[in-house]
Amino acid sequence: MEYRLSRIAALCGGKFRGCDTEVRSVVTDSRSLTCELGAAPLFAAMRGANHDSHDFLDAMRERGVRAFLIEREAPVPEGCGAVRVANTIDALQALAAHRRAQSRAAVVGITGSNGKTILKEWIAEEVPSGVRCYRSPKSYNSQLGVPLSVLMLEGDEQLAIFEAGISQPGEMERLERIIRPDVAIFTSIGDAHQEHFLNLEQKCDEKLILARSASKIIYHSYYEPLGRMAAARYADRKPIDAARFPEVSEAVIGNAASRRNAQIVEAFCAAMGYAA
Repeated sequence: MEYRLSRIAALCGGKFRGCDTEVRSVVTDSRSLTCELGAAPLFAAMRGANHDSHDFLDAMRERGVRAFLIEREAPVPEGCGAVRVANTIDALQALAAHRRAQSRAAVVGITGSNGKTILKEWIAEEVPSGVRCYRSPKSYNSQLGVPLSVLMLEGDEQLAIFEAGISQPGEMERLERIIRPDVAIFTSIGDAHQEHFLNLEQKCDEKLILARSASKIIYHSYYEPLGRMAAARYADRKPIDAARFPEVSEAVIGNAASRRNAQIVEAFCAAMGYAA
């Protein structure tokens, strides 16, 4: 990531003022600034129900930050620059979508009720050593986490793996516009975050949006109705049912969910042409 504040303003529909500082990273928590000054951090200030990180602009300047993304009028510290936007998360998502569009990597998006992070790490371990692979950190799969993880792309990756987590209708639409995966992988489906959906079918319908532009789609038919719905909606792209791959012996992997994850990983490697 490498942008001038004036460019960020243009991409996000914001208003730039102050010094046209170069930005190479993003930090959103004033309490955990871990980047070095050489990383040229952008402090993205946000307002919440019980906090307003705009109150820490001066403190962040004292810690070396010179670039700010703000969503309310606030004094810009001397020697710094700022971009004011209507909503910081929306702005970061727009910036991340631009970053994704610049990437030449094959992009993998993983969604499901459980197992996203485990599956992401497992797949990354199976990628051939000659393939430069990036995977999103920790469980960065939210409306904020996804853009932050996409903005960490350096530009020379061959494969990039992201998680996409949702808790209510409308969220996957936003995440899909950022990730736009070439490969969409669906893990388990369950009642996590079910309170915001009318039924399990509605939640599956929302999750399936992730595969809208994917050329390869992988699911496991054990997980219904997600598997059935994926196979029907994207029949023209011949989705891969991981259940067709041999199941690992129970003596090797005792947990049934982990054995199904192993099948999904095997299906992914086969789809990508990676040697077993």
